[in-house]
Amino acid sequence: MTTAKTPPMGWNSWNKFGCNVSETLIKATADAMVSSGMRAAGYQYVNIDDCWMSHDRNAAGQLVPDPVKFPDGMKALADYVHGKKLKLGIYSSAGTQTCAGYPASLDHETTDAQSFADWGIDYLKYDNCNNENRPAIERYTAMANALKATGRPIVLSICEWGQNKPWEWGASVGGQLWRTTGDITDSFSSVLGILDQQVGLEKFSGPGAWNDPDMLEVGNGGMTDAEYRAHFSLWALLNAPLLSGNDLRTMSDATKKILMNKDVVAVDQDWGGQQGALVSGNGTTQVWAKPMSDGSVTVALLNRGPVSAMAATTTAAIGLPDTDSYRVKDLWTGKESQTDAMIRAELGVHGVSLLRIWPKSGRTLAPLTTLSVGVDEVVEKDQPFTTLGTVYNDGSTPLIRPSLTLVAPAGWKVQGSATVRTDVVQPHRGWTATWKLVPDGTGGASLDVRVDSRYFTIGGGQQSSEHVTALVAVPPPAGSVQASSLPFISTGNGWGPVERNTSNGENQPGDGLPMSIAGVKYATGIGAHAPSTVRIYLGGKCTSFSAMVGVDDETHGNGSVAFTVVGDNKSLAQSPVQRGNQAAVSLTANVTGVHIIDLQVSDGGDGNTWDHADWAVATLTCS
Repeated sequence: MTTAKTPPMGWNSWNKFGCNVSETLIKATADAMVSSGMRAAGYQYVNIDDCWMSHDRNAAGQLVPDPVKFPDGMKALADYVHGKKLKLGIYSSAGTQTCAGYPASLDHETTDAQSFADWGIDYLKYDNCNNENRPAIERYTAMANALKATGRPIVLSICEWGQNKPWEWGASVGGQLWRTTGDITDSFSSVLGILDQQVGLEKFSGPGAWNDPDMLEVGNGGMTDAEYRAHFSLWALLNAPLLSGNDLRTMSDATKKILMNKDVVAVDQDWGGQQGALVSGNGTTQVWAKPMSDGSVTVALLNRGPVSAMAATTTAAIGLPDTDSYRVKDLWTGKESQTDAMIRAELGVHGVSLLRIWPKSGRTLAPLTTLSVGVDEVVEKDQPFTTLGTVYNDGSTPLIRPSLTLVAPAGWKVQGSATVRTDVVQPHRGWTATWKLVPDGTGGASLDVRVDSRYFTIGGGQQSSEHVTALVAVPPPAGSVQASSLPFISTGNGWGPVERNTSNGENQPGDGLPMSIAGVKYATGIGAHAPSTVRIYLGGKCTSFSAMVGVDDETHGNGSVAFTVVGDNKSLAQSPVQRGNQAAVSLTANVTGVHIIDLQVSDGGDGNTWDHADWAVATLTCS
């Protein structure tokens, strides 16, 4: 019996609960999967991750569920989950111990597989910890054969972290899915780092054999709703297993709308002959596309950057046949429109537009239009600034009597009229309005600029709104200034938060250790984890930046990173790859006239495990 003909959908305990698993939690999660509508949306697996077992096998050499956490045992729990018309998953490792130090299945494959089958398990996540450096193919083949010998169809999820290119052999040894990377964390930097590692893997995916970029973090609180929509959209486009990792019992409405968007789930579950793939990239924006089985194409326009951006492509570029008209459906708003060829979207910070496009519209639709708002990322306190509003018409019919209205943010007022009008915006054209805003002395540390668009076209009057947020900032004070003492415009970090004056922590600000590189202690600096970007406003008032950079000693000699200083989107200085236990190196940059500086850390080219990076004594000289 073939398992996982479509990418598995369900839930896993690890991202939210770690080792805090129990029979009570699993039953309540199964209940919530039904009552929330998740089961109806296609989610079916309830997967227990690490820490479910006792620390010792029984006299027969079998794994034993922890009697405190799972007093009724796994068979009874599986019966409960099956009674909800759901399936139960479990965890082990292809090593001597699990990642949390519990007994694992290396050289116990036959015994453990039979236990899983006897209990009624439907899915096995098979990890890679404590593997004694034995060949991966050998270890995973042994478990796949043992599962097959039980006669029970059990999905085998190969969690080998992509170390030995499991996409090349996972299906042949009996796996239905295989991790392509290390663990995900609840940060957009982690999502992007994993996304980048999927490029080129699309040819290894197909029914019953799926690339797995790791579980979902949607709803766990570390990202914005826009970032979670991007995360979910891209995983769907990649035909990734959709395994939610949040607390289903307490989901917010926003989380439910993301996880249970039937149009987006349908993209994930549809096999059109190819996993979604990268089509193009332009600076901080990217275009990803996936062919669908009905001849349509789903396209994701992604903004990876820290400021709003316009992303665009064409129907030809994403593989659609040439025709005179295309129907476009926005899978997040449900709105349908028509385009001749151009596809574009205004994207907020880390935002995505997920569109499904069919050749021939089939019916009369309003033209695809895009409203763009142009505002600098940082507005200097008590200084006037300019805002642009542009409406683009990418359809076949004109926009009649369009108007653009600027809604001024609190603390600012518009010079002149807030509403600007014109007669018409013809097909394949755009129209721009410009406003000047001046401060009235009552503004706060941030502002929100909104532009409203109105026009008439097919179907009558149309309207839309777009807004952009900006930080209100002041330049650093004159003299020698520690970068860690300044406000950050934004931060992105591969694991945990960026830290001030300590090394990279785990999950909360301030939980890092004193900075130390090759035994040298540093009292000030910025602690990061690759991939990372720290963005700081200079306002053209500084002349130099310097830091001692390296891998923090808390990695015990592991890790490799490279440091780059970017000023106004231009690379100013870069370090060689730094490895654990290497002495810090001095990195300096001329930042004369630079308005925004980015302190970036990359993973050194070998993945970001243990990549704790210190910008020690990061100092700016300003006037």
